[in-house]
Amino acid sequence: MAKERLYLFDTTLRDGAQTNGVDFTVADKLKVMGLLDSLGVDYIEAGYPGANPTDTQLFAESHPAKARVTAFGMTKRPGRSAANDPGVAALLDAKADAICFVAKASAYQVRVALECSKEDNLDSIRDSVKAAVAAGREALVDCEHFFDGYKEDSDFALACARTAFEAGARWVVLCDTNGGTLPHEVEEIVHKVVEVVPGDHVGIHAHNDTEQAVANSLAAVRAGARQIQGTLNGLGERCGNANLVSLIPTLLLKGDFADRFEIGVDRARLAHLSQVSRTLDEMLNRAPNRHAPYVGDSAFATKAGIHASAILKDPATYEHVPPETVGNRRKVLVSDQAGKSNVLSELERLGVAVDKGDPRVARLLDEVKSREALGYSYEAADASFALLAKRMLGSVPDFFAVERFSVKVERRFNAKGEMVTVAEAIVKVEVDGEVLISAAEGNGPVNALDVALRKDLGKYQPFISGLKLTDYRVRILDGGTEAITRVLIESADETGDRWTTVGVSPNIIDASFQALIDSITWKLLKEGARP
Repeated sequence: MAKERLYLFDTTLRDGAQTNGVDFTVADKLKVMGLLDSLGVDYIEAGYPGANPTDTQLFAESHPAKARVTAFGMTKRPGRSAANDPGVAALLDAKADAICFVAKASAYQVRVALECSKEDNLDSIRDSVKAAVAAGREALVDCEHFFDGYKEDSDFALACARTAFEAGARWVVLCDTNGGTLPHEVEEIVHKVVEVVPGDHVGIHAHNDTEQAVANSLAAVRAGARQIQGTLNGLGERCGNANLVSLIPTLLLKGDFADRFEIGVDRARLAHLSQVSRTLDEMLNRAPNRHAPYVGDSAFATKAGIHASAILKDPATYEHVPPETVGNRRKVLVSDQAGKSNVLSELERLGVAVDKGDPRVARLLDEVKSREALGYSYEAADASFALLAKRMLGSVPDFFAVERFSVKVERRFNAKGEMVTVAEAIVKVEVDGEVLISAAEGNGPVNALDVALRKDLGKYQPFISGLKLTDYRVRILDGGTEAITRVLIESADETGDRWTTVGVSPNIIDASFQALIDSITWKLLKEGARP
C-alpha cells in the first residue's frame, strides 16, 4: 500500500526567533536555511518581511532551495482592500515561494484584539489568500488561537478554516497558540476539521506550554492533518514550539507513523540529525540540552551497572532505537554507581584493550569511586575518565609539565575613567626540555589561564589551534568559604568533536586549571601527538 505524504514546515527562523535571547542575522538565517534544506524539510519560514530590517533584507533577494521558502505576515486589515494594505504588499513583494498569513480563528480574539466583526475577519482571510494566489504564490493560513476558538465558538473557527481553503489556501494550519490544548482534545477537534477541509490541506502548529507540543502534533496527524509545523530544538516564544528534532525520528522510526507515511527526510539524512541540532546550538552560543530526546548526550546514556551489563549483551534491552540512526552514540557512564560492566564498556569504546579478568579493571573502578567520593564526576567528564583509565592501564605521554602559574585580578579605572575588572595570568611550562613562559589577559581568571596556557606549547601548538572551550560549569559541593569546588569544562575542536573534563579543589582556579590541562592533554592524545 502506498504511503501518504506528510509535509514538514520549519519555522525556526520566524517563530523560533522569538525565543528569549535568540537573535538571527541575515548570515545566520542563510546558514540555518542551508541546514534545513540539507535535512529535507518541505517548507522554510524564513521571517516576516517588513517587520524588521533583517527579514526585509533577507526577502529582498531570492534564495534558491529545495524547500519552499515562505514569508510570514498578517492578513489585510479590516476596512481596506488587500491591494491597499502595506503588510500584504510587503508579502507579495517578498522573494518567496509561499506566503503564510496569520489570521484570528477565535471569536474572542476577533472581538477583543482586532475589534472588528466576524464577517470582517472572514473577508480579511478570503481577500488576502486570493491576492497571494493571483500573484502566483502558494498560500497558507495560520489559524491563530484555533483550538481555544473552537472550544468557545466552533462554528466560527470552522468558518475561518473553510474560508481559507475555499479562497485557495494550499494549507490551513490549526494553531494551538497559547499551548494549553491536550492531545485528546487536538485529535477530537482535528477530526471535526477534516470533515470541512480535506486532511491533505490541514496542518498543525503546536506550542509547548504544557510540554505536549510533539504529542499534539502526532495526535493531529492521527486525526488527519498532513502538515506539521515546528522548529529545530523546539525554539519558540515562552516554552517553545513543537520540536522537529524529536518529531522527525519519531515519524521515521516508529511503526505507527513510518508504516503509513513518508516525509522528505530519509534515513541517510536522519543520521545527521544530531549534528544539525548541535550546529544550531553552537550558532546561538547555547549549551546543548544533554537530556534532549534522540540527540542529547544523555539520550543513550546508561549509569546503573545492571543496565550496562544488559546493554553489553544486547543494546535493545535499554534503547528504543539504535543511537547511530540519529547520529548519536551510546554512552555507558562511569560513576560511583557503576559496576564492572560500565568500566569494560567504556574502555571498549575508548579502544583500550583489556581482559575482563584483568585485576587492573577492579582497581580502576575502585579508584573512580574513591575519586568521586572526593567530588569528581566522571559520568559527566568522559575525557578525564579516559585519561585516568589510560594512565592506570597503559600510559599517557607527558606532553608538557606546568612548573607554575599565577593569576591576578585587578579592579581599576581604565583610560576612559570607567571601572573595569581585568584578569591576567602567567603560566610557566616545560615542553621537550624547553621552558616557555606565557602571559595573557582575559575576561576572567579562567579565561586568562586558558589563553595563557594555550598561547605557546612549543611543538604542540599546531595540534591545539582548533581547540576551544564551549561550556564551563561550577558546582560548590559543600557550604562555606572553604567549600570543595567541582569544575566541568566542555571543549570542542575543528572537527566538531566534543569532550568534557573535570577538576576538583578547594580553590576554584586550581580546579579549573586541572580541567584545562586534561582538555589539552586529551586533544593532543586524540591527534596522535608524540612526546
